[in-house]
Amino acid sequence: MSALRFYLTNSVAKKQVMGVTGLLLCGFLLSHMLGNFLLMVGADAFNKYAYTLTSNPLIYVAEAGLLVIFLTHLFMALKLTMENKAARPVNYYMKQPTGRGATFASSTMPYTGMLILFFIIMHLINFKYGSVYMTTLNGMEVRDLYKTVIEYFASPLNVGMYVVFMIVIGIHVSHGFWSAFQSIGFNHPKYMPAIKFLSKLYAVVLTVGYSTIAIWCHVKGGM
Repeated sequence: MSALRFYLTNSVAKKQVMGVTGLLLCGFLLSHMLGNFLLMVGADAFNKYAYTLTSNPLIYVAEAGLLVIFLTHLFMALKLTMENKAARPVNYYMKQPTGRGATFASSTMPYTGMLILFFIIMHLINFKYGSVYMTTLNGMEVRDLYKTVIEYFASPLNVGMYVVFMIVIGIHVSHGFWSAFQSIGFNHPKYMPAIKFLSKLYAVVLTVGYSTIAIWCHVKGGM
């Protein structure tokens, strides 16, 4: 309990937890994107990948761990946001600069974070718990998740909304990735410029990568 109390009351500790969980989530985003690129390989390749993941009993442990990481990150973000707002209770008539080096991405982190939460909920509803089709793969009947994805992105509106949310994630990650290193104490002036560059590059890769998959699925569905 004393350790939990420390992390709940110490601002530096909360930022460190946010940094570690944020980096873990960034790793998941990349691995998830790479797996989704199998959609471009073909239905069998993607369905085999999806079946391999979901048929492994450890998937429940992995999903529970991911949920804990996400909720911890969200909780710490909300707590720090509320504490920062409480420390500045007066709303100025003219908005003052948020500090040296403040950017659009850094100043909108709470808002992009909430949008990402909404996107994740909708993503689970539309795909994990979406339309269920079955197909035969190597003599086994498995879920045809490929068809579910192609069917969803057949709508231009769904593709457009997905791309917008990918931009939101890119904005969030462009600041969150490098600030996570800063939060855990890796803030050397010699390396931080390179980390900030990699953060922006990483955000672009995620945004373009996920958006490309959605657009490809839309084109494929129209063939």
